[in-house]
Amino acid sequence: MSSQPSATADETAVSGAREPVIELRDVAFGYTATPVVEDVSLSVQNGEYVAVVGPNGSGKSTLMQLMLGLLEPDTGAARLFGEPAHSFDDGGRLGYVAQHASASKEMPITVREVVKMGRFPHVGFGRLSSRDWAIVDDALDTVGMSAFAGRRITQLSGGQRQRAFIARALASEAELLVLDEPTVGVDVESVQAFYGLLESLNERGITVLLIEHDLGAVTDNADRVVCLNREVYFDGPTAEFVESDALAHAFGTAANFLGGSE
Repeated sequence: MSSQPSATADETAVSGAREPVIELRDVAFGYTATPVVEDVSLSVQNGEYVAVVGPNGSGKSTLMQLMLGLLEPDTGAARLFGEPAHSFDDGGRLGYVAQHASASKEMPITVREVVKMGRFPHVGFGRLSSRDWAIVDDALDTVGMSAFAGRRITQLSGGQRQRAFIARALASEAELLVLDEPTVGVDVESVQAFYGLLESLNERGITVLLIEHDLGAVTDNADRVVCLNREVYFDGPTAEFVESDALAHAFGTAANFLGGSE
């Protein structure tokens, strides 16, 4: 009897030390009377590489916005780094890479200036110190973009732009990297290099959350798959997902799954 309280205390200490990066409990959300996301409960632990997959209109992007606090659940709770997601304000802890990074196409600034923005959560809009600039340059080197540091972001290919925005996240010293179908419109060779970069960043301890429509990219790279079509049809190791019937149940056929962005 006396050993039970001790064991419980130990478990509590371990649990506290491993606070989920993202946690959703019974989350539902809809833009109208029809739910877009319904009864979703899941958590993402520090250091995981998780892919969320689903067909057009399955709620993938909505789920991502709920996770990041950009939307607030109609019911249930969403937490980010242990805080209510909608009120989380430590932007330096997460980096977001959007599909196409389309806004960057109109930005008349250099790659180094884009990456410099990653230091703003730490220094505001004041002068960067030599240490800050060293972090910026190290981020550029990590993603293989040092040679393009002085080039305008408008002059880059799609794959190069995505690398620049990952470098910005690294410069912010982000612990969580969220990517929303980041390789749409990127050539095959650049896609392979891109996923190689994500793998190396995950090995360094950065948590990766990938919203993706390309089943091949998911099964080749992610460690865990969340299969979504309004509700969660599968959540587990990638190898088990490949062997499961989740696609048939959630999407009908794999062909439906391989569509474009939602």
